[in-house]
Amino acid sequence: SAVEKINDQKASLLYNAIDSLPVFRGTVAPEDRSKMNVCFVMDNAELEKEFLTICQQNGMVGVKGHRSVGGFRVSLYNAMPLSSVQALTDLMKDFAKRKG
Repeated sequence: SAVEKINDQKASLLYNAIDSLPVFRGTVAPEDRSKMNVCFVMDNAELEKEFLTICQQNGMVGVKGHRSVGGFRVSLYNAMPLSSVQALTDLMKDFAKRKG
């Protein structure tokens, strides 16, 4: 139950960022969202490329979405610390502030 609580916090943190930052958009209806794999996009393909580059420059790898879907996919598996999700959402907020 302790791990589940942390996983809930991670998912909530990321989904709140996606929902509150207009430059990002979730791809799954809120009632169907996964706590383990979070998918989202940006409406501007050029901004997606730029955001992916910034993620990589900050050591956040593996966030690129599936080749047939695009966008981003963030895995929040048990080993992913809450601090890493916080770092990603901080990066998202900074990016949105500058670009959105």
